[in-house]
Amino acid sequence: MLLRMSSLFLRTLRDDPADAEVASHRLLARAGYIRRAAPGGFTWLPLGFRVFRNVERIIREEMDAMGAQEVHFPSLLPKEPYEATGRWTEYGDNLFRLKDRRGVDHLLGPTHEEMFTLLVKDLYSSYKDLPLSLYQIQTKFRDEARPRAGLLRGREFTMKDSYSFDVDDAGLDKSYAAHRDAYIKIFDRLGLEYAIVSAMSGAMGGSRSEEFLHPTAIGEDTFVRSPGGYAANVEAVTTVVPDEISLEGLPEAHVEDTPDTPTIETLVAVAEQLFPDAGYTAASTLKNVVVTLVHPDGTREPLVIGLPGNREVDAKRLEAQVAPAEVEPFTEFDKHPALVKGYIGPQVLGSESESGIRFLVDPRVVSGSRWITGANAPGKHVFDLVAGRDFTWDGVIEAAEVLAGDPAPDGSGPLELARGVEMGHIFQLGRKYAEALDLKVLDENGKLVTVTMGSYGIGVSRAVAAIAESTHDELGLVWPREVAPADVHVVATGKDAAIFEAAESLAQELVGQGLTVLYDDRPKVSPGVKFKDAELLGMPTIVTVGRGLADGVLELRDRRTGEREEIPVGDAAARVVAAVRC
Repeated sequence: MLLRMSSLFLRTLRDDPADAEVASHRLLARAGYIRRAAPGGFTWLPLGFRVFRNVERIIREEMDAMGAQEVHFPSLLPKEPYEATGRWTEYGDNLFRLKDRRGVDHLLGPTHEEMFTLLVKDLYSSYKDLPLSLYQIQTKFRDEARPRAGLLRGREFTMKDSYSFDVDDAGLDKSYAAHRDAYIKIFDRLGLEYAIVSAMSGAMGGSRSEEFLHPTAIGEDTFVRSPGGYAANVEAVTTVVPDEISLEGLPEAHVEDTPDTPTIETLVAVAEQLFPDAGYTAASTLKNVVVTLVHPDGTREPLVIGLPGNREVDAKRLEAQVAPAEVEPFTEFDKHPALVKGYIGPQVLGSESESGIRFLVDPRVVSGSRWITGANAPGKHVFDLVAGRDFTWDGVIEAAEVLAGDPAPDGSGPLELARGVEMGHIFQLGRKYAEALDLKVLDENGKLVTVTMGSYGIGVSRAVAAIAESTHDELGLVWPREVAPADVHVVATGKDAAIFEAAESLAQELVGQGLTVLYDDRPKVSPGVKFKDAELLGMPTIVTVGRGLADGVLELRDRRTGEREEIPVGDAAARVVAAVRC
């Protein structure tokens, strides 16, 4: 295929769009690959859509190779299946809900577990029909409160979602492994660095769950790695729990005056003055953080989380633990006089206490551990308050931030923290959706059994942005060959008709060899502008036909490495084909 820039629907920009926060958004917009249509929604222009379709092609090839079959659902979906699984309410404000002219409720699909389940239920009834894996590449909709980062976090996006259906858990394990292997092949072909990390299933439900994260400083997800190979999304990290301590012989709790100590830092400073030999640090204090949980039915519940004072509550870890409830800051101290702001202690907390406020603690709060914490009176703290003797709790919650150097749960060494963008997520759903929608088949003994399912997603549009984010340089985009919109960019520079004739001849010869060629045949555009556009657009191979033509040579450039060489005109086509197919 030959793409001529003189007629291509393309305008490059010299300046960054005002709303572009990250490099991928800036460069994709400047290079004329995408245009903003609305907050969180983008139009794909010809070159951008070619990249998009190349990503789709790679995904399709690997999904087909593993034996999955492609289907396609509508985006406008009925309410009833989502009511049956509880997700009509659990999705909260992120779900686009609408009514048709008859007042019937519908939604714009954020994900399609329910529809796949019902489709298989409609057509299959025997264990002989399974295992089965189906997939689609479909537009999804989620009403993001703050769409940002271009294609990385939008309201409308494209995702490949696939689902496996098996008679038993052993079959699910095989289907999960097959999808996992296919994902590895997909991301390898896309040229994306990735880390496979343990993850939370969240509102999706199920047991085993892993994410494919692309490490990048702009990532919204934090994950951890250890020298011994442990890797997990920060939400899925479990704390190494210390041993319980005997209560015998521990000192009695005592209240001390600690005026003007509403923060951990000021409290530790006073504690050091009162007891200079005790070696108190922020980790010696018990911080009690109050939040409000908003449940899907609108019920609001105060919740107090007790954690060591050297750590903050990690919002994502907390949200993962309390989902589908949402978390809001707590502001209603006037309605709960037992909560003395800045001096809250666990003595008045717990569902069985007079306050009735649920109290969950960090796993490090074990029986026999001693703490400095609020005495529930202004300017006072209690020292040597012993867990399990002086206070109790309603449960344990993994909500504290994970710190670099924390031990890995599997004993494989200290953790290091990194940022990443979620590119894929695979779940062992189990029977949650099959049970809710009554998907059963007859087993080999003629008994009805509930089908077990897996769910596997890849962000297609997000992959385009992630590739752009990870491969660009200071000059522009640098596409990996498998996803580039063209194999080679032929640039004709100068005014001599012979240059354009030679460039046209080369372009046609390359097309005849099966390559896709982007040919800059614009007659009245300066060489400087053409060179800048070639660098911005990012084809992996660039051939310049210019002044060297008089000496019988062209310039061949590898956009990825910056290497340049002069090649004879007579050998140009063969040399370019070899460079592309090496």
